[in-house]
Amino acid sequence: MGSTSTTSSDKKPIKNRYFNRELSWLAFNERVLDQAFSPKYPLLERTRFLSFVSSNLDQFYEIRVAGLMQKVDAGISRPSMDGSSPDRLLKDVRDRAQAMSHREYECWRDHLQPDLAKEGISFKSIEKLSKEEFVWLRAYFRREVYPVLTPLAIDPTHPFPLIANKSLNLLVALRNRRKKKSKSLMAIVPVPRILPRLVKIDKQKERAKGDTFVFLSEVVRYFVADLFPGHDAEGAWAFRVTRNSHLYVDEEEVKNLLLSIEEELHNRRKGAAVRLEIDEAVNNDVLQTLLAAINLQEEDVLKIKGPINLYRLMKLPDMVDRPDLKFEPFESRVPTALSKRKNLFAELAKRDFLLHHPYDSFAPMVDFLRVAADDPDVFAIKLTIYRTSGDSPIVQALMDAARNGKQVTVLVELKARFDEEANVQWSRRMEEVGVHVVYGLAGLKTHCKCCLVVRREKNKLRRYAHLGTGNYNPNTAKTYTDYSLFTAKAGFTSDLANLFNTLTGFTRKPSFRNILVAPYTLHDGVVRLIGEEIKAAKAGRYARILIKVNSLIDPECIDELYKASQAGVQVDLIVRGICGIVPGVKGLSENIRVKSLLGRFLEHSRVFHFQNAPTGKRTYLGSPDWMPRNFFRRIEVAFPVEHEEEEQKILDTMSAFLEDNEFATELKSTGKYLAAPKRRKLFSAQKHLIDATKQEIENQIKAALRRTSGETNHQSKRNKENP
Repeated sequence: MGSTSTTSSDKKPIKNRYFNRELSWLAFNERVLDQAFSPKYPLLERTRFLSFVSSNLDQFYEIRVAGLMQKVDAGISRPSMDGSSPDRLLKDVRDRAQAMSHREYECWRDHLQPDLAKEGISFKSIEKLSKEEFVWLRAYFRREVYPVLTPLAIDPTHPFPLIANKSLNLLVALRNRRKKKSKSLMAIVPVPRILPRLVKIDKQKERAKGDTFVFLSEVVRYFVADLFPGHDAEGAWAFRVTRNSHLYVDEEEVKNLLLSIEEELHNRRKGAAVRLEIDEAVNNDVLQTLLAAINLQEEDVLKIKGPINLYRLMKLPDMVDRPDLKFEPFESRVPTALSKRKNLFAELAKRDFLLHHPYDSFAPMVDFLRVAADDPDVFAIKLTIYRTSGDSPIVQALMDAARNGKQVTVLVELKARFDEEANVQWSRRMEEVGVHVVYGLAGLKTHCKCCLVVRREKNKLRRYAHLGTGNYNPNTAKTYTDYSLFTAKAGFTSDLANLFNTLTGFTRKPSFRNILVAPYTLHDGVVRLIGEEIKAAKAGRYARILIKVNSLIDPECIDELYKASQAGVQVDLIVRGICGIVPGVKGLSENIRVKSLLGRFLEHSRVFHFQNAPTGKRTYLGSPDWMPRNFFRRIEVAFPVEHEEEEQKILDTMSAFLEDNEFATELKSTGKYLAAPKRRKLFSAQKHLIDATKQEIENQIKAALRRTSGETNHQSKRNKENP
């Protein structure tokens, strides 16, 4: 799993100096799968976790496995950072990913499906439907499904069709009723994406209790013979092909990046196949025919006992009215000072505001842009978009601002993986109303989360800024933990103005006073700050590094953290996903602790704290993970927290994460993640923050009532004095 290297202290070989990126990612997805098994979560929420596992595996095959297969096919033998050769790693990845898939379906068949049935939420095979249910389903098929199905014969005049990436299909073996001794015929039935994958049986009788579901693949399979008059279906097997989904665009060679991305999106649907998922009952001869057609080998096949693609379960909680089987509703807090739009800029001019989503609402960010769009004193708005929601109020506000005559510039990242198509559509819509849409710098993804508003106040221009750790997406802001900073401080706004000018114009290497920006100053800045902790520890001072990221695999940063550990620096890392650092190895990393936290909310914020930072800027928030791509191939921003009270809140939250022993796991030097020790009462950081938010909202309500009561009493007194 790891490479052999030497320590800087004793020069003795240390094995497993780095964990492998792909295997570490699989370990992360296994932890997500553990949540689907866990009775700590409401039942319907566990189905969401299961769907996340399926979606994550899809993307893993589309990008990471596809890349390994390309390396092996090209004869590339250069090992990864842990020393694994591509061919050996590909075998290990396939074995572990397939084992995870089998465990995923075991979770569905043996745990979730039976538990749902006990709660009156039944998933039935068609053979087990009641007569009334069957009659309804047959009518549903004929009315809603049959008209949009197109059977595709496979014979000398009908070549094997292109199977779209991740599409649901049925492979059908047929026999002509008039020629019973003839060979079997083959056909493909693609199932259009427009059809819902979960079919909820409409209960006709009012007394009928519970909910009954049938998977669409089962419906099409059962009635598939209706598509082939004069033929009998000897067998029908659902299958799904996953394809290489990497986009290949040379930005320096193309004249129009938008058109090139659109063309590549079309090509991606027919990229090289990397995985076949198929019903385990498939006839072997039929399977071999399919494999030959899509150019895969048997080691690329995952035989499924159950419904193909469990991601379809994502919509189940919304289709069932059972609040007792879901997370308790959660209300985000809106700071009182930011609750009234008409006073928004006045409040931001007084002080900075740091919000922690989803405990703090994302609404102030939406209001920030809506107010800016309508405010006659606002001249310009600049913003970066990496991902956003399908019905984005952010984009709508930007379009409204352009219609109102303001200069609106939006940096849209067209290569935001798996959001490329949505971003192309947003770009075209915004351009139509006069928004200046640009695509950043060639070769660099724009991943930072920044907004700048320019407003005229008292015959001079004043700038207001927003910097965040998460995307400008109001939907994910309800379930992703992220930080937002609103500020009008010149030190920040001038840096952002410099950054936007860099992204939209021509400039040499820019300079920034307060923020760290990749690929210019971030990596060197992080290495320098780690070095300051090493100096402090060697000087006998208390030294500590506290980092929270989604992924940590940059070799140079890992090596610097090893040096820090060896110098006596306490290094605490909260890494949700991929982690290449090996903790707890004597002589290398005995002062390094790594925890991972999964829970109701997706831990997405990035926090970097250095106890002895010489400039007084000890704590940074931002968009980058500690990966080579974030440091050198993306535009990223990390910004300091200058207010001591806000910094302390962040550090208290980080301490809560480190104390979590209910949902957190700890990474060991073996590469395994083990549950945090239960030496004390169970403690959940996310539950703690939810409870604190509820208390703050109660305090706000009480304060508002006191103000209202005081105003009423004051008015009554005035009325008595002046009858």
